[in-house]
Amino acid sequence: MADPDKSQLFDDWPEKYDRWFTTPIGSLVKRVEWELVSEFLRPGPGDFILDAGCGTGVFTLDMLSLGAKVVGLDLSFPMVKRSAKKALVLPFQPVLGNILRLPFPENSIGKTVSITALEFIPDGDKAVRELFRVTRRGGLVVVATLNSLGPWAARRRDEAKRGHSLFQKVVFRSPEELAALAPVKGEIRTAVHFAKDAGLDLAARVEEEGWRKGLNTGAFLAACWIKP
Repeated sequence: MADPDKSQLFDDWPEKYDRWFTTPIGSLVKRVEWELVSEFLRPGPGDFILDAGCGTGVFTLDMLSLGAKVVGLDLSFPMVKRSAKKALVLPFQPVLGNILRLPFPENSIGKTVSITALEFIPDGDKAVRELFRVTRRGGLVVVATLNSLGPWAARRRDEAKRGHSLFQKVVFRSPEELAALAPVKGEIRTAVHFAKDAGLDLAARVEEEGWRKGLNTGAFLAACWIKP
């Protein structure tokens, strides 16, 4: 997911990470995040996708379910192991590796995606350059990260001050800062406009309004670029 010195930061998190997405608010977060990522990535049969920072395969399984072949790369062995177990009979190849030094040739992968990994990488330029390097010309590069303008950012910063081990390592980026990491212009949008403690009905209404207005303050920030 991140730098070599963070290789064990996520090792104790696979179960906690998956459990969060089974909660009512976590399930809603996952759904709206995937709606945005899938609109950008458009995974389907015949696609060969690199999921860089795949974690436990939460989003990888959605790509696989739509017929894509996926290489899932992560720095944490427990995360990779869990994702491989979930995708046991699917066209999935787990790889233990670093997004800053992707073990793939130039122009070798049709689509690359990285979801909520970039916030643990201070050298975001290098990570995005690596994704572009391995993506074929005309292919898609999709990156999603935590938005510094989002309603969850202040809360996560407070948790970091109180000693939360993960959020102490987070680098929040704005839409403009994410856009600046790529060598070409792309499309940038956000999702998860509701607060963590909002009820499900209110959260759904707030999300719909944020989506309709095209707000740039959603907690989940995603960009899509086409490699020239």
